Amino acid sequence: MFSESDKPVLSMRGINKQFAGVQALREVNLEVYNAQVLALIGENGAGKSTLMNILGGIYQPDGGEIRFADRVVTITDVKHSIELGIGFIHQELSVLANLDIAGNMFLGREPTFGGLTRLIDKKKIYEMAEPYIHRLGLKISPATLMKDLSIAQQQIVEIAKAISLNARVLIMDEPTSSLTNSETEILFKIIRDVRSSGVSVIYISHRLGEIEVCADRVIGLRDGANSGELPKDQITHENMVRLMIGRNIKPQHRDPKKTNLAGTLKVDRIRTSAWPKYELSFEAARGEILGITGLVGSGRTELACTLFGVNPALDGTICLDGNEIGIKNVADAVRNGIYLVPEDRRNTGLVTDMSVMENLTLPDLNQHSCAGIIRNKSEIKKAQMQCSESNIKTAGIYLRARNLSGGNQQKIVISKWLSLNPQVMILDEPTRGIDVGSKSEIYKALRILSDRGIVVLVISSDMEEIMYISDRIMVMHEGQISGFLNHSECTEEKLMNSAIGRNN
Repeated sequence: MFSESDKPVLSMRGINKQFAGVQALREVNLEVYNAQVLALIGENGAGKSTLMNILGGIYQPDGGEIRFADRVVTITDVKHSIELGIGFIHQELSVLANLDIAGNMFLGREPTFGGLTRLIDKKKIYEMAEPYIHRLGLKISPATLMKDLSIAQQQIVEIAKAISLNARVLIMDEPTSSLTNSETEILFKIIRDVRSSGVSVIYISHRLGEIEVCADRVIGLRDGANSGELPKDQITHENMVRLMIGRNIKPQHRDPKKTNLAGTLKVDRIRTSAWPKYELSFEAARGEILGITGLVGSGRTELACTLFGVNPALDGTICLDGNEIGIKNVADAVRNGIYLVPEDRRNTGLVTDMSVMENLTLPDLNQHSCAGIIRNKSEIKKAQMQCSESNIKTAGIYLRARNLSGGNQQKIVISKWLSLNPQVMILDEPTRGIDVGSKSEIYKALRILSDRGIVVLVISSDMEEIMYISDRIMVMHEGQISGFLNHSECTEEKLMNSAIGRNN
């Protein structure tokens, strides 16, 4: 489809970038042709986000050249990038929760009336927003506040906002990380539509199956440098893995444990504030990985927040090893050894402006202090040990957590709980936005936890993942438990039927 004689609409040549003495990008080259979907792949920390942030005007390169529409450009800031015709859908949502959908989409571009008073024309802004959100399958009023939307719905609004900019190049960074299968299919249709209208798409995803479906070309990055390129007819899972990590990952098979539920977590008839009409009852054994799945909005995350005391149960009991435990708040859950790795790691799992060390030791500061004064040597030793044990890749323990890749941030969120003698570990979408290599490490960590006799509850929207890691699977539908499946009897068809409430 794209011959060497074609001129790229975008060209980045010899791009270099350093942060605090660490070389993030080394002589990176990237070309995007007109009406092309280019997939950019690499492990967390490979340099993908840094490269795209340079293109989006967030960072300035230390060297190299960018050509856009066949002329050399220096992208000075985000506004300049947008003016050139570059739209950027970030993995971490940047929505304003107190504004409505239309206000978020046209922030800074609002239609106004009234001369000097410059009042926002509400009727017109809603008319402008409606076609975009409906085109993406979001059947909801543009006057709806963002805080009232699910993460998946907020993601769709971000996509609609980028499309509304009439960009010539659209960057999509993990756009399906919070979307259901049906929403992902809608997104793929939108990508086909914008490509057919002459727009180029740079698509970043760790879901390699998606790339096989939608990409025309693939460029790989490894350790901040180009690792190769794949044309359409060579885009396979195996070839992409080799570009990302330089080797094949052999699947690690694990026979499901035959557990007896004595010495167990027992949840009996609890009611969550999100679905107060329904009682939830289930058990999970020590040493078992119980997978919890269902469609977005099924009540999975609300259950996790109830068990962790974020939103206390309205009724019912929670027992551990035969003893009833009262969980009225997060402190109660932590005191009883129940820990949560939340879905939104940046906003609720980390303090991103604090260092790697401070995040790792924050839940257990009493062990590193005397008379209210932190003992630095103890804290440093513990942080260094945790970075080594969890393979957290960082330029140093004093680096701010916000500067780490998504996979390494997730390792911090998991690692910080491990020294606290966990009894129950709840992980909500633990591999969202994480590359195949880091996924393998997290799967290994889950097995180590279960082998230590810890109750492990894993929430995931990825059916292939939930089938692979779980000893048993609990499926939820509209606030209720719709079924349980053993590993040996589980198929995607059975999972989906249970997820949509069809168990016949």
